[in-house]
Amino acid sequence: MPEGPEIRIAADRLARVLHGVTPDRVELLLPGLERQVAQLRGRRVLAVQPRAKAMLIHFDGGYSLYSHNQLYGRWYVVRNGKTPRTRRSLRVAIHTRDHSALLYSASDIAVLSAAQLRRHPFLCKLGPDLLDPGTTPAVVRAQIDDPRFQRRRLASLLLDQSFFAGLGNYLRSEILHVAGLRHDETLGALDATARLRLAEAAVTVTRQAYRCRGVTNDLVRAAHLKAEGLKHAAYRHHVFARAGLGCWTCETTVQRVDVLGRAIFFCANCQPSAAPRIRNR
Repeated sequence: MPEGPEIRIAADRLARVLHGVTPDRVELLLPGLERQVAQLRGRRVLAVQPRAKAMLIHFDGGYSLYSHNQLYGRWYVVRNGKTPRTRRSLRVAIHTRDHSALLYSASDIAVLSAAQLRRHPFLCKLGPDLLDPGTTPAVVRAQIDDPRFQRRRLASLLLDQSFFAGLGNYLRSEILHVAGLRHDETLGALDATARLRLAEAAVTVTRQAYRCRGVTNDLVRAAHLKAEGLKHAAYRHHVFARAGLGCWTCETTVQRVDVLGRAIFFCANCQPSAAPRIRNR
């Protein structure tokens, strides 16, 4: 499933061709949505807004097109008249004079009024978005110190969109590794130093993933590994999807555990089970 950085990257692509433009044609091809296309027809796109793992395209007149990529959804931007090479099912098509913005395979799509947007069951429960410029260090620390979350284990908490919006499986493993924390610790068990590390890692790892198109590894290290001929998937992360390989920092074998059906990757040396310590990067 695309995570917050990938959705924001897709939003940037959409904004470049849609912002301020009145589309020539909008198609909603998911069964049940065909009639709602009239609410968007002839209206100018005011903004493209990523919200965690969701996308909002705001039109004048007070209507917004909401979509959530879920596991398989993907936005493409192509020159008008071109078709992406994909076997996915087309769900949304927004055609301008020069380009087409195409959403494939997503099934969570709706046209919402401003009032419906405020009441949307997913959007209204989202926690702070770590990629939002308004999410300051103070906001992040306040969320980490919120009493509602103190009994939660980090493994499940970092996937809870009401805690931090936009985090997913690869960001969870990478944030915990950079912070030097184990997935089975509870938030309430962390001391002030560990909480600070968690706050800093959550922001820096997520924002780096956005800036560097998914690369969460140390950037100097990643550049060296790329120069040595390693493929993107091999140098992209600290620990995610690297089970059985040596930790880039200490060479300890990276381990994998499954928690509630989702894989977590960690280094037992860099992320000790008790009294977490600061890891040298």
